Amino acid sequence: MAETRRPTDILRAAEARGLLGSKYRQMGGRFSETLVEEAKRVSGMTENTDLLTYALIRVALEDDFGAHLLARKARVPNGTRIAG
Repeated sequence: MAETRRPTDILRAAEARGLLGSKYRQMGGRFSETLVEEAKRVSGMTENTDLLTYALIRVALEDDFGAHLLARKARVPNGTRIAG
């Protein structure tokens, strides 16, 4: 992933964009047990539904990362520490 964000940040961003409305669509699939367990470990999620929701949110939000970056217009937030 190009960007690492904590699950709570991702959920807040999704809520702000109106992505977490009423739940009426059901999805399912078969996945490698190793993949699911590693994704749960890395994300901190324990429930399959939460993990799938989180994965879908990441896809939905990451697609606009370039636009978000360009919108910053070379501005760095105050307090940002720059290595060097």
